[in-house]
Amino acid sequence: MEEQVKHNGEQKRTPNEVVVDIEHISKSFGDNEVLKDISLKVKRGENVVVLGKSGQGKSVTIQCIVGLLNPDEGVVKVFGDVVADMGDKQLKALRTKVGFLFQSGALYDSMTVRENLEFPLTRVLKMKDKAEIDQRVEEVLEGVGLLDAIDKMPSDLSGGMRKRVGLARTMIVKPEIMLYDEPTTGLDPITSREISELILNMQKKYKTSSIIITHDMECAKITGDRVVIMNDGEYIAEGSFDELQSSDDELVRSFFNETT
Repeated sequence: MEEQVKHNGEQKRTPNEVVVDIEHISKSFGDNEVLKDISLKVKRGENVVVLGKSGQGKSVTIQCIVGLLNPDEGVVKVFGDVVADMGDKQLKALRTKVGFLFQSGALYDSMTVRENLEFPLTRVLKMKDKAEIDQRVEEVLEGVGLLDAIDKMPSDLSGGMRKRVGLARTMIVKPEIMLYDEPTTGLDPITSREISELILNMQKKYKTSSIIITHDMECAKITGDRVVIMNDGEYIAEGSFDELQSSDDELVRSFFNETT
């Protein structure tokens, strides 16, 4: 059993702690069975890639993690608590610890980059100290290489820059878990690699645990400590990228050949 101790009034968790525990969940929409009895454990500080083609139910999984959807069967636990049992107050607290990067970046088009980043600090964390807010904003923008874009509007940014700002806005509240939904979709190969490397840097800098939903093989190779392959609503294999790529299983091998 992992050791957990109190440190400065907060619970200090050990590196081997399971922060996301998905146990035999299934989810259907009408007659469409999207998730079929899937299970997954994510440890503290680990990057897990869920790799699969579009329309395979990968995004539904992460929506269940933050309580946007509830599974029809099975249990999702985050930090040991069952998400489906949480009330509104508990879900709100959970979502301050879990960052969610959407495909679009989901920036507010009417706000500057600075204002987009200030929003979660003032509205979610209720911060009021202007100097501290400015420091947080500048630090996280510097981390994604966009400090010089601080007063630009989202419409002035390229797709890759918008992704970077979206990542910065998510990381600014210092979440313990990051959920990435197709982070490189719509980007050219060079920008996709830059975003993938940035995800890896964010993991190292902020010690986050991450689930990266993607069908981008290079993103999976760069970011994943462990890769889980999803096919037709089921997890069919897991391991390191290299292990799966050289698997003896014909289905796994064919999946890599078709997806690259």
